[in-house]
Formats: sequence, structure tokens, C-alpha cells
Amino acid sequence: MEMKRPARVLVLNVSPSVDCGRFPIKRIVHDTVTVSADLVADGHDVVRGRLAYRVRPDGLWQFVPLAHQGNDRYQGTFKTTTVGVYEYRVEGYIDAYATWRERFEKKRAINQDLPRELAQLAQIIAQHLAMASSLPEDVRIQLAQVQQQLESLDVEAAADLATSKVLQDLMLKAQDDQDVGRSEIFLVRVDRPRALFGAWYEFFPRSCAREGSRHGTFAESEPFLEYVAGLGFDVVYLPPIHPIGTIHRKGVNNHTTAKASDPGSPWAIGSAQGGHLAIEPSLGTLADFDHFHQSVQQLGMELAMDITFQCAPDHPWVQEHPEWFSHFPDGSIQYAENPPKKYEDVYPLNFDTPAWQALWEALKDVVKFWADRGVRIFRVDNPHTKPLAFWEWLIGQIQAQYPDAIFLSEAFTRPKLMYALSKAGFSQSYTYFAWRNTPADLRQYLMELTRTEVKEFFRPNFWPNTPDILPEFLQTPNVTAFAIRLILAATLAASYGIYGPAYELLESRPVRPGSEEYDHSEKYEIRHWDLSQTPNLQHLIRQVNAIRHQEAALHNNHSLEFHGCDNPMLLVYSKQSQVDGRVLLMVVNTDPVYTQSGWTALNMQILGMADDAVYIVHDLLTDARYEWRGPYNYVELRPDSYNAHIFRIEAKEGI
Repeated sequence: MEMKRPARVLVLNVSPSVDCGRFPIKRIVHDTVTVSADLVADGHDVVRGRLAYRVRPDGLWQFVPLAHQGNDRYQGTFKTTTVGVYEYRVEGYIDAYATWRERFEKKRAINQDLPRELAQLAQIIAQHLAMASSLPEDVRIQLAQVQQQLESLDVEAAADLATSKVLQDLMLKAQDDQDVGRSEIFLVRVDRPRALFGAWYEFFPRSCAREGSRHGTFAESEPFLEYVAGLGFDVVYLPPIHPIGTIHRKGVNNHTTAKASDPGSPWAIGSAQGGHLAIEPSLGTLADFDHFHQSVQQLGMELAMDITFQCAPDHPWVQEHPEWFSHFPDGSIQYAENPPKKYEDVYPLNFDTPAWQALWEALKDVVKFWADRGVRIFRVDNPHTKPLAFWEWLIGQIQAQYPDAIFLSEAFTRPKLMYALSKAGFSQSYTYFAWRNTPADLRQYLMELTRTEVKEFFRPNFWPNTPDILPEFLQTPNVTAFAIRLILAATLAASYGIYGPAYELLESRPVRPGSEEYDHSEKYEIRHWDLSQTPNLQHLIRQVNAIRHQEAALHNNHSLEFHGCDNPMLLVYSKQSQVDGRVLLMVVNTDPVYTQSGWTALNMQILGMADDAVYIVHDLLTDARYEWRGPYNYVELRPDSYNAHIFRIEAKEGI
């Protein structure tokens, strides 16, 4: 069998890629994907490169010429225009015509061997006409015409035609695909903008009854949605809304014995009233849920639904599919444990069951059921306790039918496992933000998220609190502590969320010293929240969310840059918008108790200004304006004020 001649150009070190292309990089619609690669060939011939890309599964290949960056490195870009999966590869080839033209120009300058060189060009054109497998017909006709003209012209006229822009363009279109070196194919998962940017608000509908001691309903929760929308949030996230188990139900503060009036934990899913496809009867019906969902949308927000793949002992699956669970030697089903803690109200699913395929399909049907009802955002509980291969399959299956579906991973676990979940398909992830409090810790962590390969696949969603987590920093009714963490979360990350009303009402008491669990946690009891109580953080939340909607610089993570300051308690950082070019500069005092002051040391090049520039910093929190000069400027932040600046940098003449 005749061996095909290998291409002379090797395509190496393609970037960006995740694990050599095993997993897709992530982008949103209207993003620019910049691809680089080494194109290496022998000798001194001219090397060309092109970036090929298309939308899967059967979009037409589009081609973008690569620009030489030096040292055999080439680069090109393409725009994402639709939600879905793109694929791309880098191609390199020897440009015989450009190689010929470089040599010809040198010889023409000294009038050396021009007829022979023109004859060689005729051979090159003939080879392209004979071998180009996908040559467009119009290009073929025009090349044949040029070939005829070259034969009829005198040497000088032929030389002009041979080096003309017309022939250069034709030869670029006439590349022989048989001599092209190609990289492997790489993938881009393109999501809608909400996968990158949004403010989330979590609350328990059962705590929205008009009388605080009674179980609330979806209908009674709808007026509360107006409050959430008024705070400026984009996503309403509900804890599980399914029937809650009665067997081994937990009581107040996770007590092992529940009273008859205790509602139980929503994460103990399933009872005689149904499982993951049913609604907790105390909340209402499926029709009530649909009406609630419509109200969320009418207020300009989206609904995020909790996906928790575990069962209460009285979940219908326990009787119908005991093979989906692990068993103790005595035959009883194993409950969840994290020694010394026991969770008798929860049965984990056994993903090692021989019936794993049926289990996978059933879990996919759960997500599909709610997606069919219009839900497009899913917050997934503890995904790190289920196989990575399962998530890659499930998310792929759902997004194949619903490309706009978004999945948030709630995994507070080992960093590489969190990253692996993102690679497997999760659109966003909870992070370690709740435990990063000092400027040094925050800088180090954010640099990892935005300046390493992690940025290609991991989208952070910063939560200063959750129903499970009351960090030590917030275990004080100090409004400044809550304000600091809110501003940091909302300006460092494009997506952030709070569990409310606990957050804005400064809920700060742990169940016991040294614990990060709330006292009288809403996970186990119905709470009555007095939204009129003071002090509270409602005004600041409205301000910050309004700034987030107004300033496109806060809609991305990639432009985050840290700047210097001589006070280690002050964190100084900036973000810039690719949409309008505006730059925001944040200065945050991370000390909730004492006034802190210092001198900034701004990187003026990053801010797009000369070192001696005079400019205005407009504080979007207070509407104050200050004239600054160059990188070194004095700041002083007091806990009895905002304790932070969110500056928009403006030209001096804009006062």
C-alpha cells in the first residue's frame, strides 16, 4: 500500500486546552476565543497557519489565518455566536507561493534568472490546480486565467502580475489540503451569559407564611419575590422542594428526635407523597410551583432548582429499587455517615450497584422532568460524592437537549476534585471564598482562579454564607463585617450569591462555639424573618447589585488585576470591560473593626494611563469624586462608613 507523504509542518503546544483536549474550555456567547500554537517546519520555507472551527455536530468549518508572533508561535481568534459546543483545530502548511515570491523579489532586484523563476511559478500554479481537493470553482477559474496571462505577457508585466495582491489572495485560497499538518480537535463549551454573570439569592419558601409559626406555601412566597427583585438579584435559588421524609426526621438544630411540628430537612427527600418528581404538599402543588416560576420570570429573574441525589428512608425508590442502595450485613440499608456524625434521615445512592445504568437513567429523568417544566438552572448538592463519569454523562445528555441549561456545583472538597467536576461539565462552582479573609489570602486564591489554566474551565460563584456555612468572620452582628464580605464577593467574582434573609439581617449566632452551623438553622425549622429590623444590609445590597448591572467591567473574571498598597489590610484591585472599555478600581478595608489608611501603588499601564496622568475616581457608592495623580494616592476607610470604594475611573474633563 502506498504511504501518504507526511505534512512538513508540525502543530505543537496548542493553547488553550484542558488536559490536552480531554475536556472543553468554557466560554460564553459573543466571547473571543484566542488560540495559539507552535508551527514548526524544516528549512527556510514560508510557514502559514490557519485556525479551523465550527459548531458541533455538523456546522461548516470556518477558517481564520494565523498571525506569526515570533519564534514559530502563531495566533488566531474566532467569535462564539451561539450556545452549544464548538470544536477547533490548528492547521499549518508550507506556502509554496510565498516562499517563491520572497526569493523572486530578491532576484528581481538584481534582474537575475527572472524567466526561470516565472516558469517555476507556472509549475506551482499548475500543481495547485491539479491537487487542491476542495478548490472553489471560482478560484480555479481565476487561477487558470492568471496561468494563461503569465504565458502571454513579457517578463516585466508577468513579474508584476506574479507578485500582485490578486495572485496572493488567490494562492491563499488555493492551499492543497493534502499537505496540511493538523492538530488534534479541541472543544469549547459555549454557555449563555448567565453561566458567567449573575447575583443569586437563596431562601426557604416555607418560611414565608404570613404567620411565622406556620409552614409557608409557594403562593405566600410570591410577594417575597418582589422583595428579592427589589434587591437587584438575578437568580432565585430554592432548597429542595420535594416531599420530606418522616422516618428518622431531624428536629431543631439537627436533633435526632423530631417533634410532630418539626418540618424536617428539605435535603431528606421522599415520603409517601412522592420523591424527586413531586412537590412537598405543604408548599402546594405542581401547578402552584409553575405559577411561582412564572412570577419569578415576570420579575426579570430566573429560578435555580436544587438537585440532591439522595433519599429519605420513606422515599418510594427505597421500596421500588432497593438495589440502588448500599446495605449493612444484616440487610438493612446504609444511612449517610461522616463519623462521628450520623444522618439516619438520608440514604445515599449506591453508584456501584450492578443496576447502575437504570439508576443513571432515573436520575437523568429527574433533571429532564424539571427542565421540561422550564427550569434551566440547577444547583447540585454534594456532586463530589458521585462519580465524575456520571456527571459528564448526565450534563452532556441534558445540555444536548437543553443547550441553555446551567449547573452549579456545590462541592466544598479537595481542590483537584472541585476542578475535575468543572471539567466534567459543571458550568459554575462554589469556592473557598468563605474562608479567604485577608488580602494576602484573597490575592493568592484569585490569582489561581484567574491567572492559571484553571481559568479555562472553572467559573467561580462566591458565597459569603450558605445555610450550611456561617464563617467565623460573620459570627458577630457587626454590619461592617457583612458589608465587607458582600462587596468582596460581588466585585471579585462575576457570579456571587447570599443565603437570605439571614445575610442582610445579620444572622450571626453559631449553634455552638467553634461551629460554622447556624443556631436554629433554617434547614431544620421554619423561621420568621422581620425584614424591617435594623440594622440591616438591604440598602447596600441594592446599591451593589445596581452597580453590577450598570458596569460591564464586573461581568467578567479574566480582567481582574491586583494593585499595590502599603497597608496589608487594604485590598486594591481593578476590572475592565471589553464592551465599553470602562475601568473600575476597588479599595476594600478587610478590617471590620478599625480604620485603615494607606497609599496605593497602582499599575498605571494596566489601567491604561501614563504614570503622570491626572484623572478622576468616581465612587459609585457615595457619588463622591476625587482628583488623583499617577499611581500613589492616599485612601482612608472607616468601619462606620462603607469601608470600601468602588471607583469608576474617569477623565479629568469629565467632572
